[in-house]
Amino acid sequence: MDSTLSFDRASAPNAAVATTRVPIMDDKAMLRAAAELTRDLIAPRPKVYWADMAGSALVGYAALGVAVMASSTGVIVVASVIAVLALYRALLFIHEVSHMKHSALPRFREGWNALVGVPLLTPAFMYEGVHNLHHAKTRYGTAEDPEYLPLALMKPWTLPVFILVSALAPLGLLIRFAILSPLSWVIPGLRKIVIERYSALAINPHFRRRMPEGEALVRFNRTDAAASIWAIALVALVATGLIPVRGFAIGFAIGSAVAVLNQVRTLVAHLWENEGEQMTVTAQYLDSVNVPPPSLLPGLWAPVGLRYHALHHLLPSLPYHSLGEAHRRISAALTADSPYHKASYKGLPGLVAKIGLSTIRRGK
Repeated sequence: MDSTLSFDRASAPNAAVATTRVPIMDDKAMLRAAAELTRDLIAPRPKVYWADMAGSALVGYAALGVAVMASSTGVIVVASVIAVLALYRALLFIHEVSHMKHSALPRFREGWNALVGVPLLTPAFMYEGVHNLHHAKTRYGTAEDPEYLPLALMKPWTLPVFILVSALAPLGLLIRFAILSPLSWVIPGLRKIVIERYSALAINPHFRRRMPEGEALVRFNRTDAAASIWAIALVALVATGLIPVRGFAIGFAIGSAVAVLNQVRTLVAHLWENEGEQMTVTAQYLDSVNVPPPSLLPGLWAPVGLRYHALHHLLPSLPYHSLGEAHRRISAALTADSPYHKASYKGLPGLVAKIGLSTIRRGK
């Protein structure tokens, strides 16, 4: 899941300067191995999906409740950390929802929306019909990619702003669903704007999502209405004192922390070094990031398979619970000089430093 903040490509120092790069050709041995070694891993396991998603959500809400009701600062802090990590994991199933064949996991999208998407004001339509464009071979890394900007080529100040502004995501979502959505139902011109510009988790400011049609439009409107009703109810409950301002503030802070954590993960999901040209699948893979074991922390900040983000770009239909085994098989089968191994990194600090140093060099 890539989200919230938009930067213009024009803020990249060299965006208007033509650069000559040696194109990275597709490594057929790597692509063939990835496909052939994982054919038996393609089927999703419904029990894993439901137990993981629902369990994460329930733990997150329980911890949120403890944080809101506790009087001890220590208990509030511990419960809040648990709530952030659990709700973050539950929320990232939106990525799986956007990729899955829904016939293989009946009603999972509806269950996720009910348990996570609507309560957290991030329904599945914010990613469905958007994220798949990021995986289109001719769109990745170009101006038509909703989830790509050359962040490593921009000015150094853009990175901390990119992270910090995401803390306002809960406020933005409340405005989107409690104000803009109901207004858009009675102002036709506004409805089009809300759907095109404020109904997608995208970082490309020029992206406009297509208007849904047919069954997709019915599902969009139904889920949008549910999220809007919940957002309005939440505001009303706080305004009338049924939800104490203190409790709302704690919940808001937890939501902000989830958004910031996701934005940090987004920052290191790619190297962000492409300046708009089309890329081969191998080039897209090398511009993406795997953070495989033995490191344990990526399981917290890049859960639900997103620690294997580069591998996901090779095999976007592979379910999250199969990515670890797929990585082990492919790593063992390919020689040490294969480009497959070049997309693996040790951890978060080194990746942040790599992108940060790139912006500093470009900014000189």
